[in-house]
This record gives sequence, C-alpha cells and structure tokens, in this order.
Amino acid sequence: MDHLHPARVVPTGTTTVPLPRRLVAVGITRRHDGRTITVRATQAGVTGTISTRTAEVRRG
Repeated sequence: MDHLHPARVVPTGTTTVPLPRRLVAVGITRRHDGRTITVRATQAGVTGTISTRTAEVRRG
C-alpha cells in the first residue's frame, strides 16, 4: 500500500459504493499486402477485423 493506492477500509455494517469501472484494453494494427488487420482485447473479449485498402493517401 502507498499514498497513491490507499486501502479501502469499510466499517462493519456499512454499504459500499462500487468504484467506477475503467476500460482496460490493448490492441494492435498491422498493414500487410494491402490489408489492415486490427485486433483489440478487453475484459469483455477479443475483437478483430481485416480490411482491404480502399483509398490511396498521398503525402506531399
């Protein structure tokens, strides 16, 4: 325990209020052979997409 993460001490017989939930997620995006592969994992599960390139972006 430290000053940034104090322990939650609750007296007996007291109702606690749930802490707000935080979204915890990780993800990657890869581009290979004209396709974009995106994968994201959260506490709820894993999602993924594969899409083809539909537009060219020109950088000057």
